[in-house]
This record gives sequence, C-alpha cells and structure tokens, in this order.
Amino acid sequence: MTRSFTGCSALVTGHASGIGAATAALLAESGARVVGVDVSRGQDVTSPAMWDALAGELADLDLAVVNAGISSAGAIADMDFATWRRTLAVNLDGAMLTLRAAMRAMIAHGRGGAIVVTASISGIKAEPGVGAYGASKAGVIQLARVAAKEGAPHGIRVNAIAPGGVDTPIWDQLDFFPAMVAEQGSREAAIDAMAKAATPLRRWASADEVARQIAFLLSDDAANITGAVLTADGGYSL
Repeated sequence: MTRSFTGCSALVTGHASGIGAATAALLAESGARVVGVDVSRGQDVTSPAMWDALAGELADLDLAVVNAGISSAGAIADMDFATWRRTLAVNLDGAMLTLRAAMRAMIAHGRGGAIVVTASISGIKAEPGVGAYGASKAGVIQLARVAAKEGAPHGIRVNAIAPGGVDTPIWDQLDFFPAMVAEQGSREAAIDAMAKAATPLRRWASADEVARQIAFLLSDDAANITGAVLTADGGYSL
C-alpha cells in the first residue's frame, strides 16, 4: 500500500544504503522532501556541531527516521574497548542527538510529528557475540520509549522497529561473513543459509519491506501508536 507524504519534510539518517536508502526513496516517491544525513557525505551523527549546523534545514520537520548505525561482533571477553565505544557512540549517542534535533524542531513549529527509530532484534534477544551491538540497540529501544512519553504532550509520536535479519550491506562489515560467502558459493546463498537456519519463516526481509513498515509507523494509519516496538524478525525471537 502506497501512503502519501505530500508536503511533508522528512529526515533520514544513514540514508545512503540499506534500510535508510530504501526508506528515503519510498518517502520521496510518496511526496516528502527528504533531508538525508550520512557518513558518506562527511556527516557524523555523533557530532553536536553537525546537528547545530543542520537546524535551519530541519525547521519544518514533520517526519524523522533515526536509522544510522554500525555493526560489530565479538565476545565480551575478547572485545576491544575502542570497538565497544565506537558502536555505542554511533548507535546510541547518534540516536540521541538525532532525536534531540528532530524533537526540538517539531516542538518549535508546534505541529507535532512522527519519528521511527531503527533498533534491532539484537536489542531484545540475547545471543553470543553481539554484546556491543545488542547493548546499543537495547538502549535505543528504551530511548525511543522515553522520547514517546516526552513527545506526546507536543503531538510527537515515537516508535521503534526491531528488524531481525535484513539483507543489507551491514553484513559485509562483519569478520565472519566473507568466509561464509566463500563456503556457500555466493553472497545470496550465504544470506539464504543464515535466514533458513535462524527464522521460522526461513527468510529474511528486504530493505524495501522494512521501509514500508517504517512508512506505516510514520503515517496517519498509526496515529494512535506511540512508544511501540514493531518486531519484524521472521519469528527469530519466538
């Protein structure tokens, strides 16, 4: 179902690839004016100065997708502290600064708005090897819930989405993935093997599917939904 966001101003962080790119494209196709923020453009979501400089461009903000993030893997006992700090900085500090900028703009113009924060099923279900990533995404979920309570008096809805496996470039950042691609014969086969092993539905989502779920949470169809976490994981967490 195509939703109209004609006349809306939307912010999407991490907009250059994966879920962010799919969401930015969908919102633009649906009539929104999209402001994209991405490290590929030299924009650092962990920088308060960057957000201060962007404030004027966000003055009419109606929608925001807090999506920028990085992945990391490794046992806690073996984890380099710099990896821990970088993961928490981008995924949690960056989310807080994005939320702060978006909510300030929406409160100032007085029309309210809708925000979706991209979390992860790793923030809900514990698995070995995702200590930093899982902790950052658990923090993001609670941050979104608090933001929902703080935003409600201003007409601002804040929800989170917790995808499971999604076929995005984030997998290519993980050390184990190239070996799995070599073992399975192709990237597509490696993704398919992981999905079949982990999920009752035996498939992972595409970035486009998650973008449509985000669009629903941003739309008037979800006007009575705030502080929710949409678990979209193919049954992985069951």
